[in-house]
Amino acid sequence: MAESHVQHKLLGMMKRRIPTVIAVVLLLAIWEAWVRLGHVPSTMIAAPSEIAQATVETWPTLWPATEVTLLEGTVGFLFAVTCGILIGILLYCSRIADAALFPLLSAAQTMPLISIAPLFLIWFGFEVSGKIVIVAVFGLFPIAVQTIRGLEAVPQFYSDVALTCGATRVWTLWHVKLRVAARQIYGGIRVSAAYIFATAATAEYLGARKGLGIWLQAAYNSFRTPLIFSATLVIIVITGILMCLVNLSERLLLGPADADADPDADQ
Repeated sequence: MAESHVQHKLLGMMKRRIPTVIAVVLLLAIWEAWVRLGHVPSTMIAAPSEIAQATVETWPTLWPATEVTLLEGTVGFLFAVTCGILIGILLYCSRIADAALFPLLSAAQTMPLISIAPLFLIWFGFEVSGKIVIVAVFGLFPIAVQTIRGLEAVPQFYSDVALTCGATRVWTLWHVKLRVAARQIYGGIRVSAAYIFATAATAEYLGARKGLGIWLQAAYNSFRTPLIFSATLVIIVITGILMCLVNLSERLLLGPADADADPDADQ
């Protein structure tokens, strides 16, 4: 019974992914045909086959650059998740803190990266630590916002039941409200994860010693368009891997999304 259930879920998952695979294959085929048949210069846009070839040929130097961006993005993302959730809890629990800090937090997100990158270069130089801080600062906002919204959306009866059973308000917050709000918090984490490595690469492009940002800068300066696409492809791939890890952690910690559904909702 359990085996048939697993097979049914795998089959359903494959059916959901088939349209995506078909769309990607068609897009790549049209792209390749357009470049080849239209004789588009490789300096303008590279064909998928040229991008794949350039990626393989330059992998010995592309991978070390990827490692740097991976380190900056991953560590910055972990800081963003931790700080975002804690800040969200603080602003939810304290109206004074919410009134004082939330406008500043929102203002920090409106600043373009190019305007504050020089300050981080002055403070941290070209070291990796500066890029980690930039990634964390730009990544924590959606997590903090979704933490606040998730906690505010928790029905009051959850707290009432816990407090009636003798739980403290602090215990109720950490063990009841956060658990109920966890799905929405994970929504913010996913939004943050979607642009973590792009933020790290952009920060490197504006000032660093190594990383995918520097790789992109060198490729642009030498008009090697296939290498620009190679670095972009790597950023997309590692972002996809991070998103998969976020989804996996949500499933391991909270169970399947339909596990939270009310069994009596349709009755």
